[in-house]
Order: sequence, then structure tokens, then C-alpha cells
Amino acid sequence: MRDRQGEPAELTAQAVELHCRAAIDAAGPKCVAIKPQLACFERLGAPGIAALYAVAQAARDAGLLVLADAKRGDVPVTAKAYAQALVGSTPGPFGEVEGLRVDAFTANPLLGRDSVEPLVDAARAAGSAAFLLVRTSNPGASDVQDVPAPDAPLHERFAALVNELGADGIGDCGLADVGAVTGATRPDMLARLRELMPRTIFLLPGVGAQGGSVDLLAPAFAPHPAGGLVAVSRSIVNAYRQVGGDPAVAAEAAAEELRAIAWGLKIPS
Repeated sequence: MRDRQGEPAELTAQAVELHCRAAIDAAGPKCVAIKPQLACFERLGAPGIAALYAVAQAARDAGLLVLADAKRGDVPVTAKAYAQALVGSTPGPFGEVEGLRVDAFTANPLLGRDSVEPLVDAARAAGSAAFLLVRTSNPGASDVQDVPAPDAPLHERFAALVNELGADGIGDCGLADVGAVTGATRPDMLARLRELMPRTIFLLPGVGAQGGSVDLLAPAFAPHPAGGLVAVSRSIVNAYRQVGGDPAVAAEAAAEELRAIAWGLKIPS
């Protein structure tokens, strides 16, 4: 694409879209969802947003779910607008304006219950899911989320909120439509978080590039084989950078490991 002419934003967005489509084609058959980080598209302006919509549609066409890594959270009136953008539509004088219509998204509960209730309600109405940040995978999470408190550290307060919000959205499989982002980089916390959120699907970022190991994630799958959703984004998408690397092979290897843990075929050491 380097010989193409045009505005930098448009050309870059086109390259990003092609890269994402190639990853979907290569690794999609071994995955259940894509998890686009919205900031990586938004930074490219309008062409980036157009690429995001195109990538989301390509994933749907390939039979994959779309989980938007948005980490939205704000006062209720703004949270409602975020919800319209992610899973709904916006009424206007010229008709409805469709949003991204994702299958799930991440949200930040730091502002409290009323900041995420509009997001949860909209997701539930659309048949989608919301994953609230509980204990994130970045090293600095401990600066705030793990600080001891008279009642419980912040991540346990978040866990209690997730459990409460999900109580009205339990599916036939026994799992809730409100999930929790629980970093795979701190597997020592998973058993306690599972105790606090027995019906919650855990979204587990941090495997691979961030150092998390699939072998240590068994507590996430305790209630059901679908109780954990493991994100192995960079290890798959960037596999081509290794000599002889193939995203399809990387996705297959991750899938085999996860099947063993989720279905109890492998006992973690």
C-alpha cells in the first residue's frame, strides 16, 4: 500500500482494516470473537471509525462475535449515549442512527452503579453483554485496585457490583449477561473472584504478550466451560513477526490449551 496516494488517515485506516481482515481470515476459525480496541481506530479519525465498522461486519460475516474493548463509564446521561453508540441506535429528526451493534463491550465501573446501569440495561435489551473492569491485567492495577480497605479492596467491591447487576440476566446455562474483566496476569486472585462472582463470565486479558499463562486459569471455568473468555490478541495477531510465524497456528495452539482447561482434560500443576 506504500505506493498509494491519499490522505494519511485514510491510507492508514485502510491498512488497519486489511490487517484485521487478514487476521480474521487466518485465525477466525479457531476463535469465538474479535476484541477490537476502539482507541486504535478512533485515533485515525473518521476513516478509522469507518474501518472499525467494516472490521466488525467482517467478523460477523465470519461467524465471530464482536467484543468492543471500549472501557466506557460516565454519568448516567453520558453512559446512555455510550450505550446507544455501542449496542443501540440514536433517534433523530431524519430517522434512527445505527450504532456499532456489538455483541459485548467493556465498561469502567469506577463512577459507581449509576454510571454502568444504562450500559447494562441497553446491552441486556439488545441481547448483548457488558464486561465490567474488576481486576485489570496491567502492572499498575495494584496501585488502586488492590489497596486494603476497611471493608474490601476495590476489586472486590467491583466484583460484588458485577454479581448484583448480573442477577437479573442469568441464562439457561447458569451464566450472567454481565461479565467481569479479570486479568490473567494475577491468577492467584481468580479463586476469590470466582467465589464473589459464581455466575459471571470472566474476560481474561493478559495471556501471552503480558505474561499470563493458560494453565493457571482453571478457576475461571469452574462453573461452566464458557465461564472464561481468554483474550490472546497480540500473540495471535503478531505471530507473523516471528520467523515462520502463522496467526492460524498460534490461534490453534491457544484453542487446544483452552479446551483442555475448560473441559477438565488437563490438571493445572
